[in-house]
Amino acid sequence: MPLFFSPEEYAVVEAACAVLIPSDDDPGATEAGVADYIDALLGAFLVDPPRIWAGGPFSGRHGGDAGFTTFHRLTPLDELAWRTRIEGSRGLPEREFNGPVVGLQERYRDGLAAFGTDFASVDIKEQQARLRNATDFTALLYEHACEGMYGAPEYGGNRGLAGWRYIGYEGDVQPRGYSDAEVSSP
Repeated sequence: MPLFFSPEEYAVVEAACAVLIPSDDDPGATEAGVADYIDALLGAFLVDPPRIWAGGPFSGRHGGDAGFTTFHRLTPLDELAWRTRIEGSRGLPEREFNGPVVGLQERYRDGLAAFGTDFASVDIKEQQARLRNATDFTALLYEHACEGMYGAPEYGGNRGLAGWRYIGYEGDVQPRGYSDAEVSSP
């Protein structure tokens, strides 16, 4: 169940990400749960504490406690900055000290509307054409798709470590660390 998107918007995001990072013999955006990552980012303030900064110091994937599963509370200044980035300024004076800000949520609503509610059901050539016709939004979507594909799975994407496995990245290896030879040689 999406946190921020409507089910229809979620289907459009998932389909668009599948075009940007397709599946073939290797996992793509769908397998990695990229749409879940984007939904969690845009809905970060719909949960308490907001899903902005995962805890630590260890993920638990290679020993140590699974600290990344707990999210930190934000300071008032951090919350203001992140709410402005995600929600936009919304005409609130405390968010418009540098002028009005169009937040990520509004950019996504507008971008998805431009793709059309039928985006997930049209053929790949039509999907690609719509992505090409919305270059600014497609660039934003691609940036977030990459974050969701290759970022830490605690933020909602990289399901089953699909992105990390695809690129041969071991992921966070703390508390093991690296030997002197591993960090000293090319």
